[in-house]
Amino acid sequence: DRGLTMDQTRNRELLSLTAILTTAACGLGALVVLVKKFSLNQGENKIVRARQRRAVSLKAAEEAVLKYREHPGTDAPAILSLSLSELTKCLRDGSLSPEDVFYSYMEKTLDVNKRLNCCTGILLESFDQLKTVGSSKEGLLYGVPISIKENIDYKGYDSTCGVVSRLEQPAPVDSVLVEVLKRQGAIPFVKTNIPQSMLNYDCGNPIYGQTLHPRNPQKTPGGSSGGEGALIATGGSLLGCGTDIGGSIRFPASFCGICGFKPTAGRLSSKGISSISRGQKSVLASVGPLARDVDSLALFMQAVLCDHLFSLDPTVPPIPFNLEIYQSSRPLRIGYFEDDSYQQPSPSMIRSLREVKALLERAGHTVRPPHPTHTHTHTHTYSYFILHTSSGLDSESEKGCPLDPCLSSQILPYYLPNPVKKLLSFLLKPLVSSPTLSVPGLWKQHASVEDYIHETIAEWRRCELDVLLCPMLGPAFKALYPGKLTCATSYTIIYNALNFPAGAVPVDTVTAEDEEELKHYEGKFKDFWDRLFKEAVSGAEGLPTAVQCVALPWQDELCLRFMREVEQLVKQNRK
Repeated sequence: DRGLTMDQTRNRELLSLTAILTTAACGLGALVVLVKKFSLNQGENKIVRARQRRAVSLKAAEEAVLKYREHPGTDAPAILSLSLSELTKCLRDGSLSPEDVFYSYMEKTLDVNKRLNCCTGILLESFDQLKTVGSSKEGLLYGVPISIKENIDYKGYDSTCGVVSRLEQPAPVDSVLVEVLKRQGAIPFVKTNIPQSMLNYDCGNPIYGQTLHPRNPQKTPGGSSGGEGALIATGGSLLGCGTDIGGSIRFPASFCGICGFKPTAGRLSSKGISSISRGQKSVLASVGPLARDVDSLALFMQAVLCDHLFSLDPTVPPIPFNLEIYQSSRPLRIGYFEDDSYQQPSPSMIRSLREVKALLERAGHTVRPPHPTHTHTHTHTYSYFILHTSSGLDSESEKGCPLDPCLSSQILPYYLPNPVKKLLSFLLKPLVSSPTLSVPGLWKQHASVEDYIHETIAEWRRCELDVLLCPMLGPAFKALYPGKLTCATSYTIIYNALNFPAGAVPVDTVTAEDEEELKHYEGKFKDFWDRLFKEAVSGAEGLPTAVQCVALPWQDELCLRFMREVEQLVKQNRK
């Protein structure tokens, strides 16, 4: 009566059976972990040294801030209250100095980190760059301090992806993106925290620990760009750079109440961006910005999509940012859905989605429901990919890599003895339709994704859609729950598989009425996973809600324009 397909039911049953079988094998897994502990001493020594390096960088930054504050006259609160567009204008006309801006944000970051543990280290070379930034006055981001995710290469610093075995391997050069940001006058000044392996939307790892949510310490800021979300939401950074392979920019934006944008994969350079799954091409990662408002996201894209980027990385299509499309005001034809028949959104997110739909219709846009896509099938394919790439952590454990609690429930099967893994594979084989990782199987998987992309684009064309408005995962989960609920990410991971640009825009906060309605939440299947989801999002009164905006591949400017329209309508409605 709920219109659920056999495939949907089977996928949920597959998840349940996997959980049961994994639990039954946990005893053996625990024994294996104990046996492997002999290799952890070396890893623990690396962790100690990494934390010492972070402490040294934080202390050096604190001392520099105190020294700068010996010369009063900087109105830090006023500087921190400016939007990015206001700040860049003040820096260009000279009414603010790069020094005042830099030290104001550095001081705020140090204060925020003490409370939230969102930074993996201060980039001390930023103090030297500050002295020479005057040579980049023509840059669109002149004098703007910017935070970067831990896996983005900065010369002389590790990009570990939260994995201990990757410590003490500092990047020999800056990533292309960092180099371009510097050329545009931006000052990368801090690296931010991530979950171990970055294949999780919590934010903790054995090296730097757990990052807390800005408004509720019992909640996670999201991941894998969670340090960015927490730092920007609390005013420690104005603009940040993250990566997204399943929602890793959009989850922190949604959970923390900021804006986040996942461009079309390949629109920005990924050279010098570290990954635990480097080499896989089934689902492509995107590099993108997080900020307080959509205009800041657009300015970031405009700044980095320049000749210098295209010269440094010829694999990036030389397509500058189209400001005309972003600033367009023509009415949009907007696709809309509330439910993918796989994961029922929480009451607060559905309410926010309906409110935005009504605002768009009142503003003269056309909103229509597209034909439902087979999200559940490709969510299963994506989860299969995640499981196989996650298995790389099994070999990492041999090198002395402890497992973080936020990842344990998600990754435990890979700590099991090989005979147990083979038994699980044999028992699950009749239920799994995904191809094996043979060469023909991989080709079949790629062909399936290609077909799905073409089918979806054809449906958009048939419905004459410009963009799509759809649910965003949220509100913020309780800490440690994301690793248990990979199945809850269907609304975001599908646009990584499709390679559609997508972004999250904050709308409202969870109300007492939302929490009361959540008590009656049953989900689509009324199963263990729906009950777990209900637990994860409960206790969120006052936390942000968001919606997701999507466009077709390479129409990044149109996606941002749609996000800005949503943002402006929401702000006008609050007045």
